[in-house]
Amino acid sequence: MTSLLDNLNEPQLAAVTLPAEHALILAGAGSGKTRVLTTRIAWLISTSQVSPQGILAVTFTNKAAKEMQTRLAAMLPINVKSLWIGTFHGLCNRLLRAHYRDAGLPQLFQILDSADQLSSVKRLMKALNVDDEKFPPREICQFINAQKEQGLRASTVEAWDSRAKQKVEIYAAYETQCQREGVVDFAELLLRSYELLTRNEPLLRHYQERFRHILVDEFQDTNKLQYRWLKLLAGQHAALFCVGDDDQSIYAFRGADVGNMRDFEREFNVKHMIRLEQNYRSHGNILDAANAIIRNNPHRLGKNLWTHAGSGEPIRVYEAYADSDEARWIVEEVKSLVRDGHTRAEIALLYRSNAQSRALEHALFNAGIPYRVYGGLRFFERAEIKHALAYLRLIANPNDDTAFARVVNFPVRGIGARSLEALQDAAKATNSSLHAAITQVSGKGGASLAAFAQLIHQLSEAAHLPLPELIDHVLDLSGLHTHYQNEKEGQERLANLDELINAAASFIAEEGTASEEGELSADLAAFLSHASLEAGEHQAGEGDDALQLMTVHSAKGLEFNMVFISGLEEGLFPHENAVNDIKNGSDGLEEERRLMYVAVTRARQRLYLSIAQSRMLHGQTRYNPPSRFLDEIPRELLKWLTPRVEKQHFAVSPAPTFHGKSHVTAQRTGHIGNPSKDSGFSIGMNVHHTKFGPGVIVNAEGSGTDARVQVNFKAAGVKWLALAIAKLEAA
Repeated sequence: MTSLLDNLNEPQLAAVTLPAEHALILAGAGSGKTRVLTTRIAWLISTSQVSPQGILAVTFTNKAAKEMQTRLAAMLPINVKSLWIGTFHGLCNRLLRAHYRDAGLPQLFQILDSADQLSSVKRLMKALNVDDEKFPPREICQFINAQKEQGLRASTVEAWDSRAKQKVEIYAAYETQCQREGVVDFAELLLRSYELLTRNEPLLRHYQERFRHILVDEFQDTNKLQYRWLKLLAGQHAALFCVGDDDQSIYAFRGADVGNMRDFEREFNVKHMIRLEQNYRSHGNILDAANAIIRNNPHRLGKNLWTHAGSGEPIRVYEAYADSDEARWIVEEVKSLVRDGHTRAEIALLYRSNAQSRALEHALFNAGIPYRVYGGLRFFERAEIKHALAYLRLIANPNDDTAFARVVNFPVRGIGARSLEALQDAAKATNSSLHAAITQVSGKGGASLAAFAQLIHQLSEAAHLPLPELIDHVLDLSGLHTHYQNEKEGQERLANLDELINAAASFIAEEGTASEEGELSADLAAFLSHASLEAGEHQAGEGDDALQLMTVHSAKGLEFNMVFISGLEEGLFPHENAVNDIKNGSDGLEEERRLMYVAVTRARQRLYLSIAQSRMLHGQTRYNPPSRFLDEIPRELLKWLTPRVEKQHFAVSPAPTFHGKSHVTAQRTGHIGNPSKDSGFSIGMNVHHTKFGPGVIVNAEGSGTDARVQVNFKAAGVKWLALAIAKLEAA
């Protein structure tokens, strides 16, 4: 027992040994939250307060769930795979598999990942003759998922106009199609699980009595329905132990609701709120900067990160004239770090928007520096893998129309668009799956479709084989191997298909599942679920030591010795949409500030911040002032690697003739126009307006009495003001 608690600091120990009551643990970045969660579970079990079967632990990624299992296996002499530890999707999948009849699902229902869902919606819209330009399929998918995450079925969604009504009708048809095919999407896993428990009182009571301790990781990332699901399972008796950081809530665009933390505190009358503030990752100056930035968000529960690691180095700031200069500087700094003995894998380059990467990648490529863009295609999302999985899904369920549509003519087997249209019409007329409607299609197309059905039948007859052998058999008989062997650049795809066989063998070895001879392989169904749930998880890339490039969103949960945050300009970081939202009372700026907090706290030892006075984005050169986040960092923490660039004055000089606008641009040196008529204002100058408040001059144009300036106001956004009448003064 003592050894379990030996390495905990005082707040961690207090959290781990809390009584069986509701608790909210505010775990700052790098404060050891996973240690607290796993030790809490081990302590509850080892002190006989709960059996392993009485624990439910929820997290957001399979990687995090496996990390918890690995740590628990080292702490306790139990089979950790029997524990209910997993993601929301994974646990709901497990629940629905166990009670598929009550849930109204076939035993071997399949899971649609995001790409499969999009394909399914496209197919449906084509059958319904819906204009995909007026109603983009991706928009429909987002609409459907958003409704499900709010707990709404098509029958309960209110449509206020004709466009919304059309979306609801597509949603209703999509529900019918998925039910007929025996498939569920990710959002459906949670919604159907919630509905199963709400309408089945004995089943709900069973799980409420079973799970006496419910532990939740990354609680700030939960959406409304996930929170309702947790409350439902907790009932009146379970203790909810929620660990999260409201300062790292950055997924509102996915439906995450940071307000769930305050709602939980209020609705469950939480008496135990513990703050984990000691950071084991970063040096003090980095943490002080992060604390100073996030302190400007008014709606937070509040904490202050600190460390025993010392202050460390100051934060380096570089101001470039253009994004190309910024990129060249980063390249030179990376070279210097590598010369000093740092590996490129220890260095991360973060940016707010993917559009920023072009100049960075161009400079890295020219300098011959290996780099990797984090978040490329994952293993289970690669086309050749999805083709192979589609054949496997048809073995498990021939009525899976999404899988059918993907491979019915891949590799090419002479089934054209006209034959597929005839098949879709037949399926619609008989209200059946595409596979079941094959017998209704005649002619040459019908014969080709019948041959494909025979192929699926042949593959199904081999379902008794061990899973790796089954996959190898499918790759050969389907023609996928031959197809990629004949493809000009097919060797990499063949290697990926071979890796799929390895993945299946590893899955069987790790999960220990086994099916009886002569039955449809339970291993196959489990592996297909595994593949769908793993799609979207990051797969570590192979190859040389490489610099890591990624968006700030992608960086959450990661840490690096050296971190560059580029593009710290108003309108870029914070994003212009968030800046403009201030006028509407939106908390978009607060989320941008949380993003900056996440970015800063990725750094262990050294942090670089960079600015470009001009930046090419979306085909336009933009001149934005430095980000307000720089102003929020105490000056004593910063080391400017460039002198603050001298502000460039502009003046108004009369032109002999004036036609339209005469644009005045900032120059590197000197004044523009006649010094005697200098207005006294300069591009980059801090100014104040009686109505709009503080701002920064970013551009100027015109001459004489027509002169005007463009000002980026912190509260009012970007505005053009005529100098002759503007109530503008230097700040």
